[in-house]
Amino acid sequence: MRPIAVQLSETDRRTLQTFRTKGLHHARELVRAHILAASDQGVPDAYIQQVLGVSRMVIWRTRSACQERGVAYALVDAPRPGAPRHYQAAQEAEVVALACSQPPEGRKRWTLKLLTEAARQRSGLHEVSIETIRRFLKKTS
Repeated sequence: MRPIAVQLSETDRRTLQTFRTKGLHHARELVRAHILAASDQGVPDAYIQQVLGVSRMVIWRTRSACQERGVAYALVDAPRPGAPRHYQAAQEAEVVALACSQPPEGRKRWTLKLLTEAARQRSGLHEVSIETIRRFLKKTS
């Protein structure tokens, strides 16, 4: 890794100062702001590592992000897409409709266990868990 020089403009310095002193931010974001401010002042990497408790890679990535896309991009985490959905809205609606229907013979009401057993007999829901059924119902109430 070759060292990346950080030269901030006055606007970027004011942005960093405001970010570091005002508002609520995640600890990772504040560490990045401190890294950029220290790098702009010419503080050696070894000292930044020791004071902030971060690795060289964190310093390098923060500087690189700042150089590529600017201070605002380097400070905040990019949104993450999350895991894909296992069940579609139609399948969720099917479970909710099942819960709204008459309970099985000899039962007064649906329980989560009964709903899970009934849902597993439907196509596309063969491996649905009781917790997933609970979440489907919680979203609709």
